[in-house]
Amino acid sequence: MMNGNLVIHNIFSEFQKSLDEEQELREVIRNICKEVDSISRKTTTVLQVIHYNEAGIAPACLQARELFEEANAGYAKLKDAVPSTKYYKYQDHWKFMTQRYCYLISLTIWLEKGIMATHETVAEVLVSAVEEKEGFHLDIEDYLVGLLNLCSELSRLAVNSVTRGDYNRPLQISKFVMELNAGFRLLNFKNDHLRKRFDALKYDVKKIEEVVYDLSIRGLLPKTETDGMAIES
Repeated sequence: MMNGNLVIHNIFSEFQKSLDEEQELREVIRNICKEVDSISRKTTTVLQVIHYNEAGIAPACLQARELFEEANAGYAKLKDAVPSTKYYKYQDHWKFMTQRYCYLISLTIWLEKGIMATHETVAEVLVSAVEEKEGFHLDIEDYLVGLLNLCSELSRLAVNSVTRGDYNRPLQISKFVMELNAGFRLLNFKNDHLRKRFDALKYDVKKIEEVVYDLSIRGLLPKTETDGMAIES
């Protein structure tokens, strides 16, 4: 009987050891994420200049790039801390933070070049890996949520651009978001969160369309752009 109690004691002692080790790892992950997330909030603040100061956009993008380098160093710490086979076990700790970074990186690249940041590009800036076999990587769903959040921010930018007298920017935004919307419609969503986020895209599209339409009826669209739109339609 005593031998039986000893065996059970040893078994549960090992359980406790495993639980303690996992708790320690989670604490390490939480501390790293807290540090990296603070950088994302700072980057968000830096990029808010796009809504009220055109001249401040380029400097803000440069500053954002510097902050992304700091975030990359933080993600490198996460990569070292998280066992390569247990990415999804601990993903909830950095999932929403990573989605925010995908949006911020995509926004910065769009402001710089007017193009969509690819999954590979965002991964290179952030975590340097795109495939699950590489262990810590940029999950495709997090990247897609980042793009959808980008559309919401651009719809807001379209309105604020008109407020400060920039009538070209809404047209640029409209073309880009329409192309993204067409791309997303090619996907068959299984993830409920991603599906709901995609459903909200139609409101962003509508908001941008209303801005462009308002410019059109007020005769504020550049003539060449208006003609181009007519030909495309």
